[in-house]
Amino acid sequence: MTQALNALLAGTPEAELLPGRDLLELARYLIPMEASLVQGCLVASGIPAVLADAHLVQTDLLLAPALGGVRILVPADYLVQAQAVLAAFERGEFALDEDSDVSGN
Repeated sequence: MTQALNALLAGTPEAELLPGRDLLELARYLIPMEASLVQGCLVASGIPAVLADAHLVQTDLLLAPALGGVRILVPADYLVQAQAVLAAFERGEFALDEDSDVSGN
C-alpha cells in the first residue's frame, strides 16, 4: 500500500492503477484563464473536464507556482480524446478569426 501511495503522490504512471481513481490529469496551467479556455474546448468536444485548484490560484496568483498551477482533470475513459483536443488547441484550431460572428445569431 505504501508503494501505491508514494506512486500516487509522485504522479507516476502506477498511480493510474489505483482503484477508484477515474480522473486523470491532462494538463497544468499557471494562468487560470488559460485552463478555463482549454476546459471549455474539451467540454464543447463532448469530454467532461474539471478544473482543480482554480479558485485557490485565482485567490492569489503568487501561489500558482507553489501549487503547480491549475490542473485539468478528465475521466480515464476520455484521456486519449482529451489529448487530441489539447493538441488541436495548441495548434490553434480553436482560434477565432477577426471576422468570426460570436453573437450567437
